[in-house]
Amino acid sequence: MIREAKCIVVHTGAGISTSAGIPDFRGPNGVWTLEKQGKKSDTTMTFESAQPTITHMALVAMVEARIIQMIISQNVDGLHLRSGLLRENLAELHGNVFMERCEKCGKEFLRDSAVATVGLKRTGNRCSNGGARGNCRGKLRDTVLDWKDCLPKEDLERAEHYSSKADLSICLGTTLQIVPSGTLPLLTKRNGGKLVICNLQPTKYDDQADLLMRTYVDNIMEGITKRLGIEIPEVTSLQTT
Repeated sequence: MIREAKCIVVHTGAGISTSAGIPDFRGPNGVWTLEKQGKKSDTTMTFESAQPTITHMALVAMVEARIIQMIISQNVDGLHLRSGLLRENLAELHGNVFMERCEKCGKEFLRDSAVATVGLKRTGNRCSNGGARGNCRGKLRDTVLDWKDCLPKEDLERAEHYSSKADLSICLGTTLQIVPSGTLPLLTKRNGGKLVICNLQPTKYDDQADLLMRTYVDNIMEGITKRLGIEIPEVTSLQTT
């Protein structure tokens, strides 16, 4: 499928970050799974100390090889950008804990530490984006959505465009439960493309998948890159601005 496709989009969820120590929601040790059992996650991992996984780095390599055209993510952990993936190749639908955005000029700032606020609130920082008249000085806001918040317009439009254009959508580590993020892969199917779902648990759209894979995404990505002759880069330094 990958060799035949002309436009590949990858949809990522919390399952691609579990091997970094960040718990998912519906997996065997997921936050919501444990809550139903009356338990709490015992993870001590922080967003700052988490490192990009094999899957994150394999995706970077496949984007750089122009095999993948767009990555659409529901994750807020920032690991896609911190792995070295370019912003132009990423639609972050639910925000990024390391990102601040200027409410005046739209400039984004990727930080070393997680931003203190969530819910698109003002952080107390000012924009340092330069221009003809000097720095913008607009007020910065965090980018992580609260339940009531609308998805970011530019990222959603980018995600919808590429999902419609793709002839292959690959879903990694997501149960596709959240709307509208989880319905985007269906745009590929409606336009005659193929859908691959890679997740440990069943998803809402398994019956529409052309291929289902029930195993760990790191193993899948190692196998794919090996078959394509692509080397997975090691994490050298986390990318920030």
